[in-house]
Amino acid sequence: MMDAIAGFHALHPFWLWLAVAAAFLAFEVATGTGWLLWTAASAFVVGVIAQLLHTSFVIELGLFAALAIASTYLAKRFLRPVLEASGPDLNDPMQRLIGQRGQVLSTFEQGRGRVFIDGKDWAAETDEPIPAISQEVVVVGVDGAILKVRKIPT
Repeated sequence: MMDAIAGFHALHPFWLWLAVAAAFLAFEVATGTGWLLWTAASAFVVGVIAQLLHTSFVIELGLFAALAIASTYLAKRFLRPVLEASGPDLNDPMQRLIGQRGQVLSTFEQGRGRVFIDGKDWAAETDEPIPAISQEVVVVGVDGAILKVRKIPT
């Protein structure tokens, strides 16, 4: 088996490294970690270099290890801060309501009432009295399907 792989590598180094890249990429897609993408890219780059320069397998393996470590480190160091979200999760529509302004639809009784925010009627709670209908409010939190609001001084 090893002789067959060595013979295949001698004739087609690019395809062997492409298979390694595909395996890492498939595992990345299955797990969603975000780190094996750089290893897959490193395997692809080594395959291209191996095809162009006809290097030995030991040199290719060393180059693969160096590229995988360097690309993973650089991605962690420089790319992660760019990708980290600074605001609420965009996939959570309820969290996107925080900071939105709206109007009171019904008088708040015992801290509960209805508000119109983002084109919809929402159940809302507040810790402060909001006596007037059409009072402007801002969403300060979300608890399930109930918005936590506070009034905006007029």
